[in-house]
Amino acid sequence: MDVLSTQKKALLLGNEAVVRGAVEAGIDVATTYPGTPSSEIADTFSKIAQYYKNKGLEPGFYFQYSTNEKVALEFAAAAAVSGLRALTCMKHVGLNVASDTFMTYMYVGCKAGHVIITADDPSCHSSQNEQDNRYYAKFGNAPLLEPSDPLEAKDMVMEAFKISEELSLPILFRMTTRTSHIRGPVSLGRINLKKKKGKFEKNPLMVTVPEVARKLHPILLEKMEMAEKISENSRFNYVEDFGGNAGIVSSGPSHNYVREAVEELGVKCKILKLGMTNPLPRKMCIDFLKACGRVLVVEELEPFLEEQLKAIAHEEEIDVKIYGKGYGGLSRIYEYDVDIVERVIRKFFGLKEKESASSSIPIPPRPPVLCPGCPHRATYYAVKQVAPEGTIYPTDIGCYTLGKAPPLEVADFLLCMGSNVGTACGFSYATNQKVISFMGDSTFFHAGLPGIVNAVHHNHDCIITVLDNRTTAMTGHQPNPGTEYDGMGNEAVMLKVEDVVRGLGVKHVEVVNPNNLEKTKETFRRALEYKGTSVVVSKAPCILLIPQERRAGSFEIDQNKCTKCEVCIKKFGCPAFYYDGDKIKIDETLCSACGVCTQVCEPHAIRRKK
Repeated sequence: MDVLSTQKKALLLGNEAVVRGAVEAGIDVATTYPGTPSSEIADTFSKIAQYYKNKGLEPGFYFQYSTNEKVALEFAAAAAVSGLRALTCMKHVGLNVASDTFMTYMYVGCKAGHVIITADDPSCHSSQNEQDNRYYAKFGNAPLLEPSDPLEAKDMVMEAFKISEELSLPILFRMTTRTSHIRGPVSLGRINLKKKKGKFEKNPLMVTVPEVARKLHPILLEKMEMAEKISENSRFNYVEDFGGNAGIVSSGPSHNYVREAVEELGVKCKILKLGMTNPLPRKMCIDFLKACGRVLVVEELEPFLEEQLKAIAHEEEIDVKIYGKGYGGLSRIYEYDVDIVERVIRKFFGLKEKESASSSIPIPPRPPVLCPGCPHRATYYAVKQVAPEGTIYPTDIGCYTLGKAPPLEVADFLLCMGSNVGTACGFSYATNQKVISFMGDSTFFHAGLPGIVNAVHHNHDCIITVLDNRTTAMTGHQPNPGTEYDGMGNEAVMLKVEDVVRGLGVKHVEVVNPNNLEKTKETFRRALEYKGTSVVVSKAPCILLIPQERRAGSFEIDQNKCTKCEVCIKKFGCPAFYYDGDKIKIDETLCSACGVCTQVCEPHAIRRKK
């Protein structure tokens, strides 16, 4: 494993570099709920643990895929206040789930270092929004570090543990899709893994009743004043001087684009590179602004740095013009790239605009689709056959969201993890329409349970479908409480969705294999007739978990029997079907041989290929 290399350098992903930094820093506990773009951080911890276990060695740390981000943060917080170094990683919206814990945890603080990694997703490559989590650092009074590349990510993680322990305060560590997924050379040090046990020492200031919270809040603000002094002297905040009196301020991946454009164009400027961005190094910023006649701020998403720099300039009465969002196409939305940043820097320095290299050749859209053989497609097809017109389909976060696309179109409303159930309850009250909601098994354990309790308690008339494909599929097949093994590779207690919902008081519960379409349709017919809350567990493993040898072979269409009804394409929608002139055929390189399509073909024209 490159991340455990004993060489002087290794080529690592940004996410792998984070793990290497934690391993060299002597990590004791790592927790997560998987979410792209942070997934490889947790998966790498899991692989390391299992690598050592398979060799009969003690991993030297504990790793857990927790049921959700809030639990992950709470588990690690308990370890950190007991004197064990901890790391918790999640995607940006995961911090929304953990925010209740996060906000008060900053009051309580930690004993050993605790690094909380949030991976933001500009451009929503795999997310429902592109919120800028740097504001959580301001909101919660958390020191914030932002690396620009894998080497800096590794070094910053190590530094983050030191800062956390110096301040007795968790550190927020912001990755983005680009810093998580770029690969770069990383200088390596000594691996420092040794299993330890902590000791919790009781302290009445750790029970945040109002009287205690009032005492802790000013202490937190004092810690942030200390953090500003650390920021002033941080080696991750520095000025690069290329001459002239124009200034550019940047952080995170934007700094890479700025450096590349400045070198390419040969412009004279000073660059203030900020790696510790909360609190800002105020004195350093004042000196920089005073040294520059005008300043360009390049940062992705919100004007987090720009607004603070403008406030500093105003308060200090510094005569400097600061440019940021809205200038030259610097947007508050979407991910930047070197072309965007170079165009802005050309304008800033009065250089001729670069000719566009865009092509006039139209590029066909390639939307993501459910895999051939995905059991979710079979469930959706069966539901559409029996649900009355006007049925509302609240959905959730996972592969099954892809059911939104034609021809299935079984996703009408989505807010966040677990929202399918709460909104199903709301729709059942607000309308006279039938409601059938969908979520995966991992989402069920993550945030689905409170909504089901709410549905049962208030007897809301809705069908809650749990698409149980035996894994957390979309983020890379991580285990969840419904699987037999945990993230360390240990045997775990496997919870059955149907048992849990019966325990919650759901009276109408059915389990069905969606690959049997007739039985699935009968199951949903009975659920539709039931008045009250019902749960259908549609259980079949993700097609990618089935061994390749069991997916061997293909199906074909007997052209003499095919009536060109197009149900296989226009209603079932498996991507293995395609038009060849006026014929419909099956691409055997895509076909997973699941055979469900034979059940949708009334003329029985689909047969196994010999």
